[in-house]
Amino acid sequence: MPKKTETFYFFQITDGPTFRQHFSTFVPLVKTVAQALNDRDEIDRHKKKDEGHGHKPHVIPMVGVNVSFSHFGFQKLGIDDSKLIDPAFLGGQRKDAQSLGDKGTGDGETFVPDWDEGFKQDIHGVFIVSGDSHPTVDKKIQDIEKLFKIGTNAASYKKIVSIQGDVRPGDQSAHEHFGYLDGVSNPAIIGFDKNPPPGPAPVRSGAILLGQDGDENKDGRDPWMTDGSFLAFRHLLQNVPEFDEFVNKNRLQLPGMTEKEGADLFGARLVGRWKSGAPVDLSPFFDDPDLARDPLRNNNFHFSAERNFQKLCPFAAHVRKTNPRADLEELGISIERNRIIRRGIQFGPEVTRTERQQKKTLHRRGLLFACYQSSITNGFQFIQKSWANNSNFPLEQTPETPGVDPIIGQVNGLADRGQISGTNPNSPATTTSLTDVWVIPRGGEYFFSPSIKALRETISA
Repeated sequence: MPKKTETFYFFQITDGPTFRQHFSTFVPLVKTVAQALNDRDEIDRHKKKDEGHGHKPHVIPMVGVNVSFSHFGFQKLGIDDSKLIDPAFLGGQRKDAQSLGDKGTGDGETFVPDWDEGFKQDIHGVFIVSGDSHPTVDKKIQDIEKLFKIGTNAASYKKIVSIQGDVRPGDQSAHEHFGYLDGVSNPAIIGFDKNPPPGPAPVRSGAILLGQDGDENKDGRDPWMTDGSFLAFRHLLQNVPEFDEFVNKNRLQLPGMTEKEGADLFGARLVGRWKSGAPVDLSPFFDDPDLARDPLRNNNFHFSAERNFQKLCPFAAHVRKTNPRADLEELGISIERNRIIRRGIQFGPEVTRTERQQKKTLHRRGLLFACYQSSITNGFQFIQKSWANNSNFPLEQTPETPGVDPIIGQVNGLADRGQISGTNPNSPATTTSLTDVWVIPRGGEYFFSPSIKALRETISA
């Protein structure tokens, strides 16, 4: 769904049977895939029309609604979800937080993550409302609350927390708060994406949708689960001034390079892309905005012949950790089962002058991370635990220990995350100490997003 703003509205069901009755009146609000694709086409038509007349493209009023449920939500509704067959989903993210590396207190069953209070409660579901403006989205949320009688004695759920995200302004649109272009490398889906640009091989639809070719548990699902998808949500704060200061302090000092160019190169090697979106694998020393803007080139790299080599792209770089491409594929290991589709959005204000001067975060900002997959265990959870948090990944062929993903990698909630190698292309064995954390989880949950058919025939009363 095209969006300028998006609200994640988390709720707890108080009366299961009544909720299911109310839900039957809600289902018509949910936007189908066909409707979302039509919205994209409509936006493209308006852009071309406005640009043809020499006008700045105007925003088309539109809104989309979706809903997902946690395991605890299905339990409250009396719906058997055991054949979703996903241990991460069935356990919930709060139980998973310690193994993800989140900061907290206690251990094992007594572990309490250092999350916002709302996410420490049982969350049964989330309404996701996206649109062109705050008034459009807010009006739709009011409509939803009326359907469920919120504010009356007949209400069937209670609101836990609502978080609003917004696309960043101007030339920072599509860039996350550290300033790097985001969402470039989502996988193309066979049968959905026609003529995908060059890059990683398209994945079968079952990597994202249950019950389809590529879903490893296809034959074990209940019929109502077909065409649904798991949603992993994370509320992530980003300490931007502190990240910028770390990058500046560790800027590379290479011949003929200015201090700013050295800082930009160091930051690009942490992420694996320049702020423009150009991959360092293809442009290892200087940014290339033309490359970044070219969809035929900006994701067409594979780390081929680089399994023991990090002069171009560090082993620990975020884009290499989370999508290792040839690092595994040249070993004959398919990563199709680990692919996810990201659908997050930024939240919070732009960094203020005071924050830049003090080099300290004073306002909450970050990413409402959301990704879809047919298995959280193989998708989000595996990427975070086995790749991003694993200082020895990629595998043993690397001549230097890579270190954790400097952007999202976690080490038991500690600020000191050890050393990473490869930040200096001329001296790949030289290490940099990660003495701080700039992406801080403040909550999350695992959900299942059913198909429209399932919403009508299984969830509704």
